[in-house]
Amino acid sequence: MKAIIPAAGLGTRFLPVTKAQPKEMLPVLDKPIAQYVVEEAALAGVKEVLFVTGRGKRALEDHFDRSAELETALEDSGNLAGLRVIEQIPLLADIFYVRQKSPKGLGHAVSCGAPFINGEPFYVLLGDVITPDNDVLPLLKAVHDVTGGSVIAVEEVPDKLVSRYGVIAGEPLPYSDFEQVDCPVWRVDSLVEKPPMNEAPSNLAITGRYLLTPRVMDILKKTPRGRGNEIQLTDALVELAKVEPMHAVVIKPGTIWDTGNVLAWLEANVRLALKDERYAKDLRVAISTCLGE
Repeated sequence: MKAIIPAAGLGTRFLPVTKAQPKEMLPVLDKPIAQYVVEEAALAGVKEVLFVTGRGKRALEDHFDRSAELETALEDSGNLAGLRVIEQIPLLADIFYVRQKSPKGLGHAVSCGAPFINGEPFYVLLGDVITPDNDVLPLLKAVHDVTGGSVIAVEEVPDKLVSRYGVIAGEPLPYSDFEQVDCPVWRVDSLVEKPPMNEAPSNLAITGRYLLTPRVMDILKKTPRGRGNEIQLTDALVELAKVEPMHAVVIKPGTIWDTGNVLAWLEANVRLALKDERYAKDLRVAISTCLGE
């Protein structure tokens, strides 16, 4: 399968640091966010990745390309460990780029990849979401293999927060129907973008990982602008659910980490560092010192 990574946003929530660099290149620990996303796709068997970009995203292309000068410098200095790290980056997948020429929304960004997917099912991975354990895409694929339809990852959120997310409407299915998936699976009847708490059909929020059938591309061509005067992927999925089966995998809380705002990005850095033996001990000491404990 192939994967589309929308990465055309302006990153305004991170200004001024994103004035001259893509937010997808912000570091989480010692790797840019985009590298986590591509590694996740590669571990799920993806061989070809398409970044949908905009102006000012050249750093993405440079990162996933070879850097002969840097490789030579590392080799000459005897830093073979560093050399091995950067040599692996261009080998993760065959990476392609297409520009979203104007900011018309996530649905439009995905539709820019229609020629790339060549009429086959494909993954969509939002470029500011990471899954450190890389265990979500295999769940989507397992459900798709049974149903043949589109599958989205969702996560329970507190009722008071549902208005921040797109949520699904539907019903849970028996575990026996999906014995190979160690998570609840729902049949999706519809989706609602950022509903008021008292109107939300569930508290299952869409998390930024999708396995979609190519039929969605035809629907996106006809999808009018919606919330924010943008072409919303959620609106297209509503129509897709009317014409073919759609399911959702309810992943465990904490499986997917958002990095799309400053606080969430800081949390992702701290959480990963606390899991890394290189940094965990000293970071705990530093945090305790900052807190005066």
